[in-house]
Amino acid sequence: MAPSPIAVVTGASSGIGAATARSLAEAGYRVVLTARREDRIEALAKEINEAGHQATAYPLDVTDRAAVDEFATAFKTVAVLVNNAGGALGADPVATGDPADWRTMYETNVIGTLNLTQALLPRLEASGDGTVVVVSSTAGHGTYEGGGGYVAAKHGAHVLAETLRLEIVGRPVRVIEIAPGMVRTDEFALTRFGGDAEKAAKVYQGVAEPLTADDVADAITWTVTRPSHVNIDLLVVRPRAQASNSKVHRDL
Repeated sequence: MAPSPIAVVTGASSGIGAATARSLAEAGYRVVLTARREDRIEALAKEINEAGHQATAYPLDVTDRAAVDEFATAFKTVAVLVNNAGGALGADPVATGDPADWRTMYETNVIGTLNLTQALLPRLEASGDGTVVVVSSTAGHGTYEGGGGYVAAKHGAHVLAETLRLEIVGRPVRVIEIAPGMVRTDEFALTRFGGDAEKAAKVYQGVAEPLTADDVADAITWTVTRPSHVNIDLLVVRPRAQASNSKVHRDL
């Protein structure tokens, strides 16, 4: 019996990453969970294994290139890489935004994706049927006030995916970009606003049904499990209540 194909998921300690790991495991992949919070990914790996699937936890900071390169040596082939690690910090205007926050967002969302993609691309190609998924955001396709640093980082992630697809065409690796809109998770908005629960709650105020992490994970798994000749270049996923980054229906 052939071993299960390997899917590496970054930022798998919570939210979209954790949901994607569960979903891909259910789809038959042996998932490798990476994140900085070892206790979270160890617990998730245990949960997935106890459910009868396959998972391994590997603590990793995607911005640490030496650690990423060492991580890559563990594999001969990888079938799927889901570049999910990222996040937003602050909602200040460009005039007063903290350059340290901008730098952190760029390092995580763009350089982290670059690090994992470069390190694992030979393993993805060696699989004969590899897939790189970049989880960007609708922020990577449209600007909004107060989003400058995050928008810039997610535009970078979008361009990385688009350019990579051009550069490796003809090789057995697909490049897929998933761009979620408003997703309610336990940590995204809370992290963005420095732990201010009141500010975080206002992001979703009056929106009856924002997307969930499971909604995005379902979209990711669907794209990954299409026949290998089918490439979903870009999938934008929003809740019905959100028409654009700045147009959201709220029952207030």
